[in-house]
Amino acid sequence: MHAQMLIHSIHKPTFLLSKLILLKDFEYSTLFFSQIPNVNDYDFSIMIRGLTTTWQKFNLALEYYGKMKSLGVKPDNFTYPFVFISCGNLLALKIGRLAHSEVVRNGLCSYFHVVHSLIIMYSRCGQLDFAQKLFDEMGERDLVSWNSMISGYSRMGFAKEAVELFGEMREEGLEPGEMSLVSVLGACGDLGALNLGRWIEEYVMEKGMELNTYIGSALIDMYGKCGDLVSTRRVFDGMRKEDVITWNAMITGYAQNGLSDGAISLFNAMKEAGTDPNEVTLIEVLSACASIGSMDFEKWIDEYTSKRGFHNDVYVATALVDMYAKCGNLDHAFQVFENIACLKKNEVSWNAMISALAFHGRAQEAPLLFKRMSHEGGAARPNDITFVGLLSACVHVGLVDEGHRLFDLMSSSYGLVPKLSIILAWWIFSLVLDG
Repeated sequence: MHAQMLIHSIHKPTFLLSKLILLKDFEYSTLFFSQIPNVNDYDFSIMIRGLTTTWQKFNLALEYYGKMKSLGVKPDNFTYPFVFISCGNLLALKIGRLAHSEVVRNGLCSYFHVVHSLIIMYSRCGQLDFAQKLFDEMGERDLVSWNSMISGYSRMGFAKEAVELFGEMREEGLEPGEMSLVSVLGACGDLGALNLGRWIEEYVMEKGMELNTYIGSALIDMYGKCGDLVSTRRVFDGMRKEDVITWNAMITGYAQNGLSDGAISLFNAMKEAGTDPNEVTLIEVLSACASIGSMDFEKWIDEYTSKRGFHNDVYVATALVDMYAKCGNLDHAFQVFENIACLKKNEVSWNAMISALAFHGRAQEAPLLFKRMSHEGGAARPNDITFVGLLSACVHVGLVDEGHRLFDLMSSSYGLVPKLSIILAWWIFSLVLDG
């Protein structure tokens, strides 16, 4: 087939390139692109679009964008949308802002797709003020623009703003799509807005929308966060096909509501149904194990994660540390912690171990581990949870000077403003000192 295309399109490299990308042949496409004589802006735009949408190779898309400019080929309104989408997926805000300034200089702000992709980039990078400003300045907003803003607010934890924007969209007469509904369901769960969540489920049924993985798991997650486990089960049982995402939503809902036995039962049912657990599944199951304190299951789940290669995942390993610590097996917790590669340890890993040492009366070891964190932690930096654990350790063994030093260090060396949790820990520390 490629031979026929070459015969008929030998003088039409752009046409052939677009066809190769449609065939999803990455190696052939990149090789062919490198052989195009006098490559132009349209060739680059097609290639960058393919890298972004067909292969999701966002880093490479930005490399081609840089190469395009270095060759003196000018990006246009067909190029920039895919540059911004790549920047959004990579959180490459610096590159995105430079590209935005080029768009302004070149007078491309009137193109809808350019502005829309800018909104996506800024919202994904957490720059919601910039995204909102662009959104407000749009002459005409379509469903995709509304979706981008709603999902941006929801993803960044601004649940109230996401719900309010959803209301404004409906007032504008736009019918919400799947993306809008999934984002708003996430916000409903965070707010405990059960009535709006129920309305969305009714809307989905009324419109005859498919209860697929995305909407189904979003509904399960929302009901779980709102404590309505009867509805989570009803939605789950009503789905045609359960996959790992929907099983995870169910297990999480039960674990979050303190029904650890139910979460573990669901995990067993998931395996019996032939669905392979992933990292998210195991983190939630390990959390449930920590609540139950079952030594037999604790040992089994550790062996299971090891056989499946999940010990190499820092989040699963950290959940194992937390499980062993809460079950009173501090030596095993420390062993798992030490087996996490140094550069892989994150703030959560260090905090879990520091808090475990404080809780189990080995408080003098906590400041020593904190010292290691400062020297070996790499990108992991102490946060408010770190200092709550450290101050708790100081309370346990009456380390007065060390407690004062750590409290001062929090702001002087790490620029942390004491939050309520730290203030409470300091208050308890002061009460203990006062006897």
